[in-house]
Amino acid sequence: MNLLPKSSKEFGSVDYWEKFFQQRGKKAFEWYGTYLELCGVLHKYIKPREKVLVVGCGNSELSEQLYDVGYQDIVNIDISEVVIKQMKERNASRRPRMSFLKMDMTQMEFPDASFQVVLDKGTLDAVLTDEEEKTLQQVDRMLAEVGRVLQVGGRYLCISLAQAHVLKKAVGHFSREGWMVRVHQVASSQDQLLEAEPRFSLPVFAFIMTKFRPVTGSALQIFELCAQEQGKPVRLESAERLAEAVRERQQYAWLCSQLYRKAGLGSVSLDLCNGDTGEPRYTLHVVDSPTVKPSRDNHFAIFIIPQGRETEWLFGMEEGRKQLAASAGFRRLITVALHRGQQYEGMDSIQAELSARVMELAPAGMPAQLQVPFLSVGGDIGVRIVQHQDCSPLSGDYVIEDVQGDDKRYFRRLIFLSNRNVVQSEARLLQDVSHRAQKKRKKDRKKHRPADTPEDLPAAPGQSIDKSYLCCEHHKAMIAGLALLKNPERLLETPLALLVVGLGGGSLPLFIHDHFPKSCIHAVEIDPSMLEVATQWFGFSQSDRMKVHIADGLDFITRLAEEEARPHYDVIMFDVDSKDPTLGMSCPPPAFVAQLFLQKVKSILTSEGVFILNLVCRDLGLKDSVLAGLKAVFPLLYVRRIEGEVNEILFCQLHSESKLATPELLEMARALEQTLRKPGKGWDDTYVLSDMLNTVKIVRCVSRYKHCS
Repeated sequence: MNLLPKSSKEFGSVDYWEKFFQQRGKKAFEWYGTYLELCGVLHKYIKPREKVLVVGCGNSELSEQLYDVGYQDIVNIDISEVVIKQMKERNASRRPRMSFLKMDMTQMEFPDASFQVVLDKGTLDAVLTDEEEKTLQQVDRMLAEVGRVLQVGGRYLCISLAQAHVLKKAVGHFSREGWMVRVHQVASSQDQLLEAEPRFSLPVFAFIMTKFRPVTGSALQIFELCAQEQGKPVRLESAERLAEAVRERQQYAWLCSQLYRKAGLGSVSLDLCNGDTGEPRYTLHVVDSPTVKPSRDNHFAIFIIPQGRETEWLFGMEEGRKQLAASAGFRRLITVALHRGQQYEGMDSIQAELSARVMELAPAGMPAQLQVPFLSVGGDIGVRIVQHQDCSPLSGDYVIEDVQGDDKRYFRRLIFLSNRNVVQSEARLLQDVSHRAQKKRKKDRKKHRPADTPEDLPAAPGQSIDKSYLCCEHHKAMIAGLALLKNPERLLETPLALLVVGLGGGSLPLFIHDHFPKSCIHAVEIDPSMLEVATQWFGFSQSDRMKVHIADGLDFITRLAEEEARPHYDVIMFDVDSKDPTLGMSCPPPAFVAQLFLQKVKSILTSEGVFILNLVCRDLGLKDSVLAGLKAVFPLLYVRRIEGEVNEILFCQLHSESKLATPELLEMARALEQTLRKPGKGWDDTYVLSDMLNTVKIVRCVSRYKHCS
């Protein structure tokens, strides 16, 4: 039996509904949910003694069930004579106080202010099938009649799918009339997904339009959203923002629907926001492992990433998350990153907060009542302390934060919020300083500290930095590149001139300054805010051997290259990021590897010097182009890939005959390290220079980025 219309316009036709109810007979037709699904929101906005008008009642059991639980002053209208006759016969003896009338809701016969509630389940959606002028005029008449028959303080409660044109019309009409507009989400997508045949892929909403007494000259408009059935309403600034918030809920429901029906949708991520502030609180990534053999207990798990570790490859990159999911052995793993600026009491409170929401992302086939495991590293949520937050005119918003690592040591990080999963600079804090700070503040914090917060909290000042430790693997590789210089075992006694473009937190030039006593370093940084950050928070300082130039690196090098008595550097390092996130290369900006500019770099490099470049490029075609350009200017080109990261370190020299085989490179690295490890000098025992050069390869040809050695 075909009960569906040939086109959506038939929903507004009297003839269609007469035929519909004749064919369907007495079986109830429930659009957008049954009474049990809707009762939460209905009881919230309708009081038992209020007089209720149900428009477009059809043969739904909703009015009957409301009547049976105490809402007995109900009038029902519909344009179908067939259905009104059916409903009168069905309720005459059992519900004598409830009335059913054949009536056109665009021309109602009731006196003004007759009702306290007008209830509409799907009727507005059925009438507003398009945005043609005739349809809009009919809807205007309908909504005007709703406003006329409602008392001041009364409510139009409309159950709808909140399609964009329906929401726009309803919100626009009633907000112009000075009514309070609230949109309340009713049914979660998971409720529908669990049905044998889901009705809609969109969530169901209730519009609650409250009639206010007109105030002459008042332009007050109130827009609110309740995203959860028992949640608090959130005030929004405009109708456009309300429509956007509803659209986000619809997109989320559609995503849940897709995730339930099938696995392997590719990279799926979403933010869960604080219901009161609207700020992101959790970032979720859904990772499916279709090769995992299903069993009762391996369908689904949640992995809480400890605070501060979301930037690690295993958690911050898609390939890393796939590896994590495969090793965890679950068909679907959801990783959860905790946002800075949000407060978390501990693993138990996070689990309680997330349990209901993450279940909406569960795969099909999961056994009922299965306990979903929450996993983490070490069983806790980690520690993140935001020490400073500011905005740079050039780099945008940034934060300085201290996080706790695997070994319970603390690390200070600079993060640009435009790319919050990338650590711009990182330094390890000294243990004894953080211990002293902990003692000093222990009494003050003890009463207010959450149960799982460690006592050993880090100190804020810049002098707490461990300057002998390099956190970044690409910095370690760049330092190892100094072994390419002549006589590396004598570098501590050899005057070295170095140019470092890109200061960040200053860890790279500071390490060189402290470990190579005859070095003279010029650092170039375009953003003066970064010099302040490095000085105040990362223990950086200038000296007679360390000079920072606030300038554009392109202009600075161009100016040097044009000088008659141009300086020459033994080492030139580029560690500068691009401010344009749309490019396939985030480090360095493309202008820094343009042919003409590379010629200028070459002109200020000594004959036996080395140009070291940190390259971060995901676009293979662009990477080939960069390598070809470098080879054209620097005949000898080595490359060292950083494991688990996108970074690649390029070592460029001017004479191809100077090339060294891997054993020779390693021997030179060992000689340099032996010199640097002399007694009395701070050195990180885990830092082995030769390991940094063990996988270095010579680039002889550039074709889809193949190394020919």
